[in-house]
Amino acid sequence: MGSQTRVRIAINPRGMAMLVRRLALCLALTAPWASAGAIDLAPLWDYGNPQASEERFRAALAGANADDTLILQTQIARTFGLRADFKTAQAILESIEPATRKASAEVRVRYALEYGRTLSSAVHRSESQTPAVKSEARQYYLRAYAIARAGHLDGLAIDALHMMAFVDTAPADQLQWDQQALDLAIHSSQPSARHWEASLRNNTGYALHELGRYQEALVEFQRALVLEQQGHDVEGLRAANWMVAWTLRALNRPDEALAIQLRLEQECDASGTPAPDVYEELEILYREKGDEKRADEYRAKRQSMGQSPG
Repeated sequence: MGSQTRVRIAINPRGMAMLVRRLALCLALTAPWASAGAIDLAPLWDYGNPQASEERFRAALAGANADDTLILQTQIARTFGLRADFKTAQAILESIEPATRKASAEVRVRYALEYGRTLSSAVHRSESQTPAVKSEARQYYLRAYAIARAGHLDGLAIDALHMMAFVDTAPADQLQWDQQALDLAIHSSQPSARHWEASLRNNTGYALHELGRYQEALVEFQRALVLEQQGHDVEGLRAANWMVAWTLRALNRPDEALAIQLRLEQECDASGTPAPDVYEELEILYREKGDEKRADEYRAKRQSMGQSPG
C-alpha cells in the first residue's frame, strides 16, 4: 500500500478504495515478471525512488537487444508516471510506438499498460478522471489484457485487469474485474500470476465490503491474511490484519476487532511507525463501547500526528 515497497498502515476507510488498489499494485511490482528471454526488471526497480530506477533503466539500455530496449523504455516512462509527470511518460511511449508494432507480445502489452497508466492510475487526481479519459484508458488496458492472454503472459494479463478497477470504479464493477483476475491467478501455473493472489483477495474483500457483503468480505480478507503470513512482508501482514479487524467491526464483533487493533498498535509503536488509522479504529471501537476517555486518547494521538479528527 502507498509507495511501491508497501506503505505502513495508513488506510482510513474514506480513502480506502484507492489505497487498496495501490496495495495490489505494490504486490504486483515485486512479482517475478520476466518471461522467457526477457530482461529481469525486478533488480532495477525501486518503486520508492523512481528517479534512481530511471537511472538504472537507462544504464541497462547499453547492450540491450531490440525487445529489451523497448521494455526498458516502457519502464522509464513508468518512472515518470510515478512522479506524476504524465506528459513526459506519454512522450517516451509515443516515441517508441512505431517500433512496438512488430515487437514481441510482452513489449506490446507493456506499452499498452504503461500508456493506460499515464491516463488513469493510483497517482492521478480524481478531477483528472473524466469519462473521456477513463474511456481511453479502458481501451489501453483491454488491449493489454487481450495481447497478454494471447501471449500466455498471465501476470501481465492480471495487471491489466487490476488496472480496470481505476476506470470502472463502482464497487460492483470492481468486484467483477477482481474476481476475473483472481480466477486467472488461482488457475495459472506462472509465478508472476500466482504472486497476485493475496492482493486480489484483498481487493475483492474491499469491493464486497463496499457492497455491504461483510461476511463474504471477511472470508477474502482472512484468505489474504493467510497468504501474507506465508511471506516476509511485515507491513503487508499488518495491513492484512487491519482489514480483518475493520471488517469484524462492521460485523458487530468489536471484541475481536479491538484485540487485533491493540496488537497492531503495539507492533507499530514498537517499530517506530505509529499508525494513525489504527488509532482511528481504536477511537471508534472504544467510543462504541462507551469508553469516551480511551476514545478521546486515541483521537488526540491521531491529531498529534497531523490527521484530521474526522
